[in-house]
Amino acid sequence: MSRLRAKMAEHDCAAMLLYDPINIRYAFEVTNMQVWTAHNAVRYALLLADGPAVMFETSAGLPLWDGVDAVDELRIATAWLYMIAGGRSEEFLGKWADEITDLVKTHGGGNTRIAVDKCEPAGVFALRDRGLDIQDGLELTERARSIKSPDEIALMRWTVRVCEAAMARIYENSLPGRTEQELWAEMSYENARSGGEWLETRLLACGANTNPWYHECDDTVCNLGEMISLDTDLIGPYGYCADLSRSWTCGYTDMTDPQKRMYAQALDQVTHNTALLAPGLSFAEYNEKSWRIPQESQAYSYGLALHGVGMADEWPLVFLHHINEENAFEGEFEEGMVVCVESLMAEAGTESIKLETQVLITADGPERLDSFPWEEV
Repeated sequence: MSRLRAKMAEHDCAAMLLYDPINIRYAFEVTNMQVWTAHNAVRYALLLADGPAVMFETSAGLPLWDGVDAVDELRIATAWLYMIAGGRSEEFLGKWADEITDLVKTHGGGNTRIAVDKCEPAGVFALRDRGLDIQDGLELTERARSIKSPDEIALMRWTVRVCEAAMARIYENSLPGRTEQELWAEMSYENARSGGEWLETRLLACGANTNPWYHECDDTVCNLGEMISLDTDLIGPYGYCADLSRSWTCGYTDMTDPQKRMYAQALDQVTHNTALLAPGLSFAEYNEKSWRIPQESQAYSYGLALHGVGMADEWPLVFLHHINEENAFEGEFEEGMVVCVESLMAEAGTESIKLETQVLITADGPERLDSFPWEEV
């Protein structure tokens, strides 16, 4: 919460309205049906720069806040989405907007500037009609979350261990005749039994399904010698993300020459790009120094060189060298950031090799948080 309030001060905001359940948890450490409330706007929080931190919770969720010191005031939320409000949506919208506006004008000292992370257009229009100056709050929340505290790093280390245990279960079951979905179920099982929360994607593929990438697992049967590639995107215990990728052969066969060549290239890319990371290095300089993908693989590459990670995939995002010129943005790496360094290596008619490691940027350079072994090629 202190980091969020610091960003509010930098942007001269009197308040910050949070709907994203990840941002609410970041501020208060309290959860309530995270996935469901991510697409049903029934709970929200308002942080006042010079006033209280107010949580608007569902009536059934009020007991979740017993003994929580971070919240100054707890109110029952006014949900105005059509699924709940129906024909009274406009009425409930007015009640909601009046309550938010009253808090901002009471505690804002004349400042009506408010940062909002997510809100349907009707809500933004209603707040503006009442005199509030709306700013996109995603820059503030992403920047705040990009620097991890020691407690966050400790929780992330535990989530990575859970994720690696899940990958080990997949590895042990990577035998001919198993389907992609059966293998992915091992990830869900290990995460759930260890107190984890959900999986952001279903990215596990075998054989021809690995190229092009982004095939989500289905009932395809994996055959002996085919490449199995996966990307975990796991939200684990305490809400932190482990985003790791590995590839290996079904049945643990020796890799073919094309599999070996592309695996070695992918590992070179991840190793080289990880070693570059240091506080003060600009994203542009990182891109210039990054590992060069062979021409024949560029059309099949991942697109990203790396991205931030915390309670989910986060800012910053750095594109690969051959597409950076069009998509690059300014910034530099800072101590306390955690990033995922990516590689996807494939060519026309081949399988894809997907590798990814999670890295803490320290004053002394990069520290890998994962230790699940690479394959020997």
